[in-house]
Amino acid sequence: RCFVLYPAQAHSANHSRCWNWFRRKDQARDRGEPSVIAGMTREIMRRRNINSRSVYIAGLSAGGAMAAVMAATHPDLYSGVGIHSGLACGSAHDLPTALAAMQGTPGSNRRPGLPANHATPTIVFHGDRDKTVHPRNGAEVIARSKHAGGPGESERGQAPNGYAYTRTVHRNSEGRVLLEHWLIHGGGHAWFGGSGEGSYTDAKGPDASAEMLRFFLQTACPRN
Repeated sequence: RCFVLYPAQAHSANHSRCWNWFRRKDQARDRGEPSVIAGMTREIMRRRNINSRSVYIAGLSAGGAMAAVMAATHPDLYSGVGIHSGLACGSAHDLPTALAAMQGTPGSNRRPGLPANHATPTIVFHGDRDKTVHPRNGAEVIARSKHAGGPGESERGQAPNGYAYTRTVHRNSEGRVLLEHWLIHGGGHAWFGGSGEGSYTDAKGPDASAEMLRFFLQTACPRN
């Protein structure tokens, strides 16, 4: 009972067909790639008469970083964001700083003028052996949220025939979970629980897709 939009980057816009999350012009509302993604989202909402309080965005790697940009620049459009192996909005402002942030220095390259914190309910997945995007970036996403108060509540688990993980949650005063950080022990740079036939996917759980849908549909706080 969901509509899913899979926007694809053009080869002409990025040689690797990745979103340009690190460019200044692609980190602002109503400019660059954020305006395109927001425009597509609104078009699908209009065509399908979708409840404006039930729209969410998620991505992996560069897609996760762009999802973070969208959550920061369009908090009125998305009620929740899933960031898998990605980076916080404003972690870089050009390619050299992007590479530095990916290696584990997300805070040092922060672009001035971007929102210091975001309020969109957020779920993060990151492997602690990710060699492409340092897992410190996942923690940075959580730290920049306005809902991150204190260390949160952590629990360890083990996915059936999969990885062990640590899940940390942050709740508001009413007990609603607004942040989840899943650190996958032994996991690399891949979407956990994904089809083994896909690229940058790891069939071993936990199932990131299922957990994100659960978070979006049951936990993410709808906008007033």
